[in-house]
Parts: sequence; structure tokens; C-alpha cells
Amino acid sequence: MKISKEGFMGSGLTVPVLLLILWWAGSNAGWWNAFLLPSPERVMESFILSIRDGELQRHVWASLERIIKGFGLSAVMALSFALLCSWFPRILVHMEPTLEFFRHIPPMSTVPLLILWFGIGEAPKIILIILATFFPVYMNALQGIRDCDPKLTEVATVFGYSKWYRFRYVILPSAIPSILTGLRLGLGYSWRSLVAAELVAASSGLGYMILDAEQLSRSDVVLMGIFVIGTLGAFLDYGFLWGIRRYLKRGIEA
Repeated sequence: MKISKEGFMGSGLTVPVLLLILWWAGSNAGWWNAFLLPSPERVMESFILSIRDGELQRHVWASLERIIKGFGLSAVMALSFALLCSWFPRILVHMEPTLEFFRHIPPMSTVPLLILWFGIGEAPKIILIILATFFPVYMNALQGIRDCDPKLTEVATVFGYSKWYRFRYVILPSAIPSILTGLRLGLGYSWRSLVAAELVAASSGLGYMILDAEQLSRSDVVLMGIFVIGTLGAFLDYGFLWGIRRYLKRGIEA
């Protein structure tokens, strides 16, 4: 049974709509303490007020700016290192134990040390994003290069193509799906790690906004911040997928 795009989107909205109805009904029926879980109307009022005074836009832009810087640097570093290791395999032989050690360290565990070294400025947040996103991008890119069909490289070798030509026109194109998967995963990790970092050490950003609201016992603003984080994260993911489809479509047409 084939489901249209419109039908898929409609089906995907069913659960959120049902949860919203349940939330609204429970709030109006007094099923729970309104101080702990305010009504949807109260959260929406806080959302509108935050937009009017420009506070929400300030925090959103602060978070997005950190994502752009941190994820951009991480993607360049991870892809470059994956390409370097695939071109010179002996590098990976010497580096793999060290990489495995750092890969298993939770990025959030480094926050106290980063604050001690760099203060509460932008550097700790950018570094935390890099730590959280480097390995998903690097490992997917390296695995994609390794998984290239040996028959393709053998044919290119038989035809006398150079190592660079085989790498550029045979191996890399076959690794594109894995590279894109790693970038998508890294983008999601960068968003989650940033918000966590802002909860600990920041004076702006969505994580800071939530922490400030919690200290003021503003559960409506906390919920608003959570919804904004989830919505922006989903839009970033959909935007990334849209860009991939455009890229692949252009490649097919070319």
C-alpha cells in the first residue's frame, strides 16, 4: 500500500494532536497541579510574549550561531581526518587506540574542565559540540570509504587510472550515503550537546532560557523552551534532508 506524502504528514500529526487534546482536557479538568504542568493556553501566552519582547529570538539565534560554528568545524575536521586515514592507513593503525579512548568519554563529562580552562564564554560550547559530533561524522565517513565495492576499484586499476583518480571518482562517490548519514547524526548530536552545555554555563541560548525559567519557577517558560528546542531540531533535520534530496536530484539530472 502506497502512502502519499500528504497522507504521511497527516498520519505523523495524529499523535501530537491527540496529546495536545489530552493535555488541554486534563488542564481544564484539574487532573494535575497547574503550577507543575500549566495549560497549553498559558504556554502559548508565554511564547507570544517572548516573541513580542524579542527575548526568544535572541536565545534562538545564540544557539543557532553556536551550532553553525561548532558543527561546521567538526564536520570539516572529521571528514578531513577520515579522508587522511583512508589515504594513509598506517595513521589509523597508530591512532585507533587513542581514538577509541576519547570516543567513549561522554562529552558532558568534560564540561567542568572546559569551564576551568576557557571560562563560560563561547569556546567551551563550541568545543563541546565538536566533541559530541566528531566521531559520528568521522566513523560513518571512514566506514563508507572502506565499504566501497572492491570490484569497482579493480576495474579502475585495470584501466590504468591513478590512485587519486580512483579515490576521487570511484571511492568517494560510493561513500556519499554514509557520509551524509554521519552528518545527519552529527547535526542531531550537536543540537542536544549545545542545549546541555547552555544549561550549565551560558548567559544566552535556549538551554540558558530554560534554566533561568526553572530558577524562577516558570514551568510555562520551561515547557515553551522544550517545545522550541524540539521544533527547531526537527526543522534542522528536515532542512538537511531537503538539501540532500536536492543534491541527489541535481546529480541524477546531470
